[in-house]
Amino acid sequence: MTNQYLCAECGIPFPIMHQGFLALPVNDAASLAVFKNGLKPKLIENKLYIPYDSIQSLEEEIQMLEEGGLGEIRAAVTGSELKVPLMIELSVLKERIRNKEMVDVIVSNKFVSYFQPIINLKSHDLFGYEALLRVDHSEKQVPPGMLFEAAHKTGLYSLLDQRARETAIKSRVGKIPNGMKTFINFLPSTIYNPEFCLQHTFSIVDKYNVSPSDLVFEVVETEEINDIDHLKNIFKTYKASGMKVALDDVGSGFATLDILSKLQPDYVKLDRNFISYCDQNTMNQKFLQQAVHISKEMGIKVLGEGIERKEELEFCAAIGMDFAQGYYLGKPVKDPVEQVRA
Repeated sequence: MTNQYLCAECGIPFPIMHQGFLALPVNDAASLAVFKNGLKPKLIENKLYIPYDSIQSLEEEIQMLEEGGLGEIRAAVTGSELKVPLMIELSVLKERIRNKEMVDVIVSNKFVSYFQPIINLKSHDLFGYEALLRVDHSEKQVPPGMLFEAAHKTGLYSLLDQRARETAIKSRVGKIPNGMKTFINFLPSTIYNPEFCLQHTFSIVDKYNVSPSDLVFEVVETEEINDIDHLKNIFKTYKASGMKVALDDVGSGFATLDILSKLQPDYVKLDRNFISYCDQNTMNQKFLQQAVHISKEMGIKVLGEGIERKEELEFCAAIGMDFAQGYYLGKPVKDPVEQVRA
């Protein structure tokens, strides 16, 4: 990863050494809390350097400072050279210490993508794959949900999301032929300025000579869509670079049918809760038929996800859905399958 496209929000975190100094900016609150707790800092260039000789003593110092009301003050850890990296909130620093193993996984960037097949419901041919992030570790598997939860706590959400996109693009090279789509999740909240934040992703696309038209970026299911204009700007930036965009889990939570006209995605993925036993559940059938009708009127392609039964697949095809994905068709695997049952 080049530094050209790194900013404060997704830069590489500084290492936490077993001994060194906890650095704080000089202000009245910090000075009062430090001296009140009997800590003996060095004062150099408007910073307080508090020595520690073990991770445990570092945690104890942070605890003292938090109890003194300094949880939101920005701090850093440095070695004997007293070079202060980018400071982060003290409460976030504490989480990085507590979640050091997860932080090391994110920093190491040892990720791979697993690919779940997506089929064309009219021809039953493979249309593409969804890329799903996995840790490339032979001894210990880390659930993606746990990894992203740790990233959120430790202020590394943006870095992990960026690396997930990078991994998905690199992983398709030599495995997925040109002309076949890769659906890649992204978190809108990690993209502060699309024109800048997405340049790293676009540089990876260029580096590996991947056709932009083969990539579909989809809003990840856990994200609350509370800033439509921001998401529209992200979609616009992706589309301007020749890529496609998708809205995931439509019908569940925050992704509702009434925002389709505002966002104009290329694809919508209908929530698996509506797909489950849709051949039997009349309420689900009504929603799916409505979703297909509205999407078709706007020229949006429809994908049913979470298909686990033949009957669900047949119902989705019968009401005019374009594509399908789910365990019935294939589970996520490291090496993309070339054929699926349909």
